[in-house]
Amino acid sequence: MAPSGSFLDWPFFTASHRELAGRVREWAAERLAAPATAEDRDSVDSACRQLVRDLGRAGWTRYCAPAEGVHGKAGSAHVDFDVRALALIRETLARHDALADFAFGMQGLGSGAISIAGSSDLKARYLPRVVAGEAIAAFALSEPDAGSDVAALRCQATRTPDGYKLDGEKTWISNGGIADFYCVFARTSSADVRPDGTTSADGITAFVVDAATPGLSISKRIDTISPHPLATLSFHDCPVPAGQRLGAEGDGFKIAMRTLDVFRTSVAGAAVGFAQRALDEALAHSSARTLFGRALADFQLTQATLADMAAGIDAARLLTYRAAWLRDSGARATREVAMAKMVATETAQRVIDRAVQLFGGRGVARGEVVERLYRDIRALRIYEGATEVQKLIIGRELIRDAAGRRN
Repeated sequence: MAPSGSFLDWPFFTASHRELAGRVREWAAERLAAPATAEDRDSVDSACRQLVRDLGRAGWTRYCAPAEGVHGKAGSAHVDFDVRALALIRETLARHDALADFAFGMQGLGSGAISIAGSSDLKARYLPRVVAGEAIAAFALSEPDAGSDVAALRCQATRTPDGYKLDGEKTWISNGGIADFYCVFARTSSADVRPDGTTSADGITAFVVDAATPGLSISKRIDTISPHPLATLSFHDCPVPAGQRLGAEGDGFKIAMRTLDVFRTSVAGAAVGFAQRALDEALAHSSARTLFGRALADFQLTQATLADMAAGIDAARLLTYRAAWLRDSGARATREVAMAKMVATETAQRVIDRAVQLFGGRGVARGEVVERLYRDIRALRIYEGATEVQKLIIGRELIRDAAGRRN
């Protein structure tokens, strides 16, 4: 049951979503009561592996892959991800432990291309292990010179008698170094290179590459302010059988965008979870902290700050679950997804910053929840499409819709 007055009473949700939210909340409160605080690479890698196993055993990772994919059936144009469930789970996990949210989110993003475009064989071989928490997935799209501009990627897939060989580099790859397989996007055609040397999105193809494949290596491990497994991958004459291809040659860009369109909404859910935890911490601290003989919460400036935080979170949450509901309804929701991702991550950054300010000196001390949140939220404004990219998507969609009405 949803608590009285909960956002779960909103009409976006079914009874099964409310029941799911309650179960995830109970599990997270018990399992994630003491989030891992180790930040050295080996400890973070180990904690992430354990979280993937725990999420699988608890049954949460089954939402990362549609049921038909797990059973190896051929995909259709529309894959039935439960985007509301993904966002609800990520909101709850992020509220408790950023690494748990990361582990869950990457199981979905890392395997999503298989659910969307994989053959029956690929689905049967990979997705049940993802769902069980027995195989760690990764999404290998970004390159040193191709992040937001996916069309600029240079990693090359060359035809061989047995399939393809990959040559090139991928970077900023989450789960890099601990993943059991990577969904890799590479260029299979040079015909789309323009006279000025730039490239288009045509000719990009997607592949599933096992981590143990010869010619694939981890060339660099990357450390960030919010520790999680991140690395640069190098491919040198890396053989990939033709059966490991996702979809047809040249479908890679569409597959990548369809995958991001599903899981981008869940990023918004995670941002809302971070923001809600910051508000919870700010409320508790301002009620207990005494300043000039009064509780910090008694000051009007504090109340105004808390009000702005709460209103921002509700607005972000409404946009998030509207986008998820539209996706689950089968509607085209590119604009709404971009709005949710942009507003939720930007709002969470502001909310957490205000929480840090209310904590004063404690807010920037290592070990404080709000200090950890301040580091955790920053990456969400960048990955799976930076805020600036979301603005471009929204603007493009607005212009397209306006042109359609005129015609």
